[in-house]
Amino acid sequence: MDPKIARKLQQVGEAFGLQGPFFSYDEISQGNVNTTYRTNYIRDDGTGMAVIKSFLVQRVNTYAFRDPVKLMTNVDMVTEHIRARRPEGINLHFHHTSVTGERLTYLVDEAEFWRVCNYVPSVTFDSCEDLNVVRSAGKAFGDFQMSLSDFDASKLYYTIPDFHDTRKRYETFEKDAKADPCGRACAAAEEIEWLLKVKDKACTLTDMLNEGKLPLRVTHNDTKINNVLFDADTHEALVVVDLDTVMPGLVGHDFGDAIRFAANFVEEDSAQADKAGVNLNVFWAFADGFLQKVAPVLTKAEVDTLALSCFVLSCELATRFLDDWLLGDKYFRVTKPDHNLVRARCQIALAKDMLVKMDAMDSIVKGCVAKYA
Repeated sequence: MDPKIARKLQQVGEAFGLQGPFFSYDEISQGNVNTTYRTNYIRDDGTGMAVIKSFLVQRVNTYAFRDPVKLMTNVDMVTEHIRARRPEGINLHFHHTSVTGERLTYLVDEAEFWRVCNYVPSVTFDSCEDLNVVRSAGKAFGDFQMSLSDFDASKLYYTIPDFHDTRKRYETFEKDAKADPCGRACAAAEEIEWLLKVKDKACTLTDMLNEGKLPLRVTHNDTKINNVLFDADTHEALVVVDLDTVMPGLVGHDFGDAIRFAANFVEEDSAQADKAGVNLNVFWAFADGFLQKVAPVLTKAEVDTLALSCFVLSCELATRFLDDWLLGDKYFRVTKPDHNLVRARCQIALAKDMLVKMDAMDSIVKGCVAKYA
């Protein structure tokens, strides 16, 4: 245990009013953006016996999140709303400090931005072939949506402007493909041509939102299975975590991104793009869990576009990967030559397979809605 880190964590805990003597800490390696510690305190269980009470303490990466105050304002409003809706459940709770005379969910100390929340004993899965776990993850994200279905999404900040504005993503992509600053466009001519050919279909959700045909909702915007905590024994979902990208959005953004990530036959950066495609068993399991929770509040337009949203999110990410490759790999971290081009090709192959299976995906969605609505 590093004494300097231990002392800093003690100071942060004191600012947030954590009770009991500080005992120890562990650094949690999961996650690539923020620095996370589990801090352990000694408590009296009420009978004179000592027990350990743990908390999660995070140093937020303010380079990645340029306005962490707005980020935490979103997180605080959302988590408090969910706790009020289901006080008996397992919820995230971010502690408050009154160090500056205000009730804040963060501490700025020596140019570092800290926050503290409750620790939930659990396990996580980076990927999973167990359809029961996939369904449970779908239920968790569906429950997240349902718990916030009566929350006014316009109260939230857009902490990442135009994050899912597919029209603007395409405009940037087209501009950079024409400029071709690194001389790479020729090597991806086929991929560029295909993405531009399906542009209007890929921009359907953005267009419908702008036309008032889809309702704005609170969205998680990073619905990977590893952002769900599961019970270690039963593998039932406990709570959705990593709320840093919570913003106003569309239900299809969360559903489509979850399917894009979880239901692909291959990894996101697989060089075997010819093997990419939608595993309909995984699609069904996630959709069944998700819609079991949220189907009653969805509009017909939302239901009608859920299957399409998977194609939309795959195309959107393909343009982002390919655009970054055209610009010289400045945004996404790369670990091998043409990494972003490989990623883009995999997303394109996935999107193509989704077009082939669109009717089947739509039938699964509507079958689940009929069962649960």
